[in-house]
Amino acid sequence: MSTSAISKKAYKKRLRSLQIELVKLQRHFIAGNDRILIILEGRDAAGKDGVIKRIVQHLSPRDTRVVALGKPSDRDQSTWYFQRYVPHLPAASEMVVFNRSWYNRAGVERVMGFCSLHEYEEFMSSVVEFENMIVRSGVKMMKYYLDISYAEQEKRLQARRDNPLKQWKISPIDAQALDFWEDYSMARDEMLARTHTAAAPWAVVHADDKRQVRLNVISDILTRLRYDGKDTALVEPDTHVVLAYDRENPGNNHLAP
Repeated sequence: MSTSAISKKAYKKRLRSLQIELVKLQRHFIAGNDRILIILEGRDAAGKDGVIKRIVQHLSPRDTRVVALGKPSDRDQSTWYFQRYVPHLPAASEMVVFNRSWYNRAGVERVMGFCSLHEYEEFMSSVVEFENMIVRSGVKMMKYYLDISYAEQEKRLQARRDNPLKQWKISPIDAQALDFWEDYSMARDEMLARTHTAAAPWAVVHADDKRQVRLNVISDILTRLRYDGKDTALVEPDTHVVLAYDRENPGNNHLAP
């Protein structure tokens, strides 16, 4: 599928076809008691909410959960860092989508000084083993980093401020996102390089075009998982939109500078 702009009509038609495939997938993993975990990370306004909405839109709410944890409580801050995330991991027959995850520590907490250097390094040295344990337990885990350009983030943040229906999305952190652009870029690069593993690899998503991102993230999920009745003509993602992270050749990732 081309990375060029797609018409609204063509987008809706393809989205419906892909969502039908997601329903097939869900029927398969419910029958097999599979556990699926999808992690979406990215800068503010990268489009995570829009992708998640299209993934779960027609799935069974009883077997699908979206996790978007808020600011940690005082009690949370006194516990093992991963402790508040563990209860939200998928049980048998469940798909869980994290709208941001434990990688907050590698991103916003690191950049904004909400954790110490020791806490950051402890996270970076333990997250790989934490994810290895999750995968060894039988969870099918996928990690996506939605990457947008400076100009696109600026445009989307302004649109939030101008739209009274999106006021709930605005936070004090938003106002600093552009000011700390380079710091977030460096944090992103280090996070991807240090936490990309064979068991839990990262996929980079070029996210400036919302329609293409939604279609191709769903396509990638469907491509990676086995299920009965798969329409292979529909599920191939565009590798210019979603691509496997390349730690050995960082330029191949085409991340926003």
